Amino acid sequence: MHSFGYRANALLTFAITILALMCAMASVSDNFNSPSPTSQVQVLNINWFQKKPDGDDEVSLTLNISANLESLFTWNTKQVFVFLAAEYETPKNMLNQVSLWDGIIPAKEHAKFWIHTTNKYRFIDQGSNLRGKDFNLTLHWHVMPKTGKMFADKIVMSGFRLPQAYR
Repeated sequence: MHSFGYRANALLTFAITILALMCAMASVSDNFNSPSPTSQVQVLNINWFQKKPDGDDEVSLTLNISANLESLFTWNTKQVFVFLAAEYETPKNMLNQVSLWDGIIPAKEHAKFWIHTTNKYRFIDQGSNLRGKDFNLTLHWHVMPKTGKMFADKIVMSGFRLPQAYR
């Protein structure tokens, strides 16, 4: 006959193996989800566009941000980190990214939103490269699962331009 300790060890090992297998299956099953989020951003106003005393350009924007990120949520989604970035090119750098707004979406019920805001973070270029510059507004998101690996994606919205003169 087997002792109590041997039987308890076998039961615990079996339970942990089943739990690990279920977590692996859950993580793999999340790969079959093909999300289709939508987003729209409007620049309502350029509040100011100035050259700072240190020579850097600074812009303040009033934005309408609307998005439907409900399709990113599955049973395995813990939360979604989302941020809006302005992306543009300069002679020095192929890609410049400046975060304008961010947020954490804790549940599917909050994943469809509309926000009227000014940029939460300062839109500054180190130099005088923003006058007359075309830029994209890109909504990035990072899905944080309960188990498994994180994934990220984005929606790029183009067609935005800064004025030639400071205001």
